Amino acid sequence: MNKDIRIHSWPCSYYLDTNKQWVSGRLSLTPVAIKFTADKTGEVLVNFHLSSISEIKKESSNLIFSSLTVLEKNTKHWFSSLQPSRNAVFNVLEHFWREQLLSSQGAGAEAAALQSTKGKELTGLLSGSQKRLEDTAKVLHYQGEQFDNIMRGLNKIEGDMDVADRLLTELESPSWWPFSSKLWKVPLETKPKETATVSDLKNQEGIIIRIPVIITHRTDSNVKPGKLTLFPSGLEISDCNSQVIHRFESKDVDDIRVHTPYEISVRQRFIGKPDTSYRLLSAKMPEAISVLEMQFSKKIQFLEDALGFVGARKSPQVDFGTSIWQAATGLLGGVVQPSSPVGGREGVDNDQVQLQKHEKISQEEAKELKQILKKLKSLALETEAELERQDEALDSITASVDRATLNIDKQNRRIRKLT
Repeated sequence: MNKDIRIHSWPCSYYLDTNKQWVSGRLSLTPVAIKFTADKTGEVLVNFHLSSISEIKKESSNLIFSSLTVLEKNTKHWFSSLQPSRNAVFNVLEHFWREQLLSSQGAGAEAAALQSTKGKELTGLLSGSQKRLEDTAKVLHYQGEQFDNIMRGLNKIEGDMDVADRLLTELESPSWWPFSSKLWKVPLETKPKETATVSDLKNQEGIIIRIPVIITHRTDSNVKPGKLTLFPSGLEISDCNSQVIHRFESKDVDDIRVHTPYEISVRQRFIGKPDTSYRLLSAKMPEAISVLEMQFSKKIQFLEDALGFVGARKSPQVDFGTSIWQAATGLLGGVVQPSSPVGGREGVDNDQVQLQKHEKISQEEAKELKQILKKLKSLALETEAELERQDEALDSITASVDRATLNIDKQNRRIRKLT
């Protein structure tokens, strides 16, 4: 992820203590830093890391009204005339500051990351792939449950059609027919059980991912913190008190726009009334975008500022089945057989051989990689089995729909004859 990408910027004024005056410019936020640039000179007057901030407050005095102060290493920075509002800027800055302190990308974690070995990098890569595959399995499992519900619904339709056939036969038979009373005996005990089963399945729906977000609805000044929860059947936006603001079912979402790797908008269109649209900003949005891209592949759109994020995220996975797994196999082989030469080619440069020797991983890392690979293999096999089962379910659904269509057409013709 590019740490220099600009998440948001606001026009404001900064109090320059050396000159005892206010300077107009723009306050910019990146994933890891805050920057203020003067309008007239283009000079960067403020530029510091989010992890160095001690406090962010909304303050005012007799001379300074509606100001925002940022305490950084015993230096207080004053910002005023914030647009669209002080509260909107405060909510966004506080969110990214808090997430930066809680995330593993802080100053201490960055220093530790510099000392990570090749094995740790590969472990992190495979762990991310495992999480992505687990999220896919959750969505696939819920899709299989939907297919099962469809099959139960079609079976119920076929039962209702049998009832309709008996009723129509009763109506078509002469009044003197002695066996007509038996045709009215229809088992009606399956309906409440079916309804209870569907509701139970809905209540058992799991959460794929839940992240803190900054919610913007209708106007830029109406900004407040909340949460975004992704379910297999849709997404839900709630406030800090876990009160649901709006829930989008998968069928209700018309488009999702990715403005930046940290900001998206979700919209549902209506005819004759305003659309329902929410803009969501979060430091953890990249984790949710991967799930949204999988769930709403035909409805998600990456805008210009997010295209670089897509390319950077997808490029290492182009040859996922070859390069990543070959790297894992090669590294594991180097640990198991340290005496064997790295690679099977002749004429390798001494520098390259020396570099490959330093990139060997430890036995503990090799064991962890083997466990992750076993889990990935198990998940892949389970996903394949589930896909085969769903293919069979789709064939059954198609055949049931064809039968139901023929029966409905047949019953319609019989009803027209009676009327």
